[in-house]
Amino acid sequence: TGSFQEAGVIQQAYNLNFPLHVVPASCAQCPAWSAFSVSSPAIVLETVKQAGAGAEDRAEAVVVRLYEAHGSTVTAWLQTSLPIKEAMLCDLLERPAAQVHLPLEPQGLRLSFTPFRVLSVLLLLSC
Repeated sequence: TGSFQEAGVIQQAYNLNFPLHVVPASCAQCPAWSAFSVSSPAIVLETVKQAGAGAEDRAEAVVVRLYEAHGSTVTAWLQTSLPIKEAMLCDLLERPAAQVHLPLEPQGLRLSFTPFRVLSVLLLLSC
């Protein structure tokens, strides 16, 4: 009942098409850990990958691709437990879209989305 946003249709579709696979851990007391979280249910974190040649061949670079899935304008926080040194928007070829760095705030990275917008964020990690 309700709208597809209220019913969580997008999350249920991901659960059906990309189910989690259980892998036995080497230690029974391993703490729970999450690399990324997003503050809005309208934003889907679609891809996390090591940056390729478009990211200046930096081994310490990660690209995160997100999109707005509810047809709304929203500001969301991307949070990570990874040690980020710099963050910037990039194009689909992973080239920095501008020399403007996204500010690293205590809540994470603040990202603004218009309906169905795709954003790619290049994260440079401090190793």
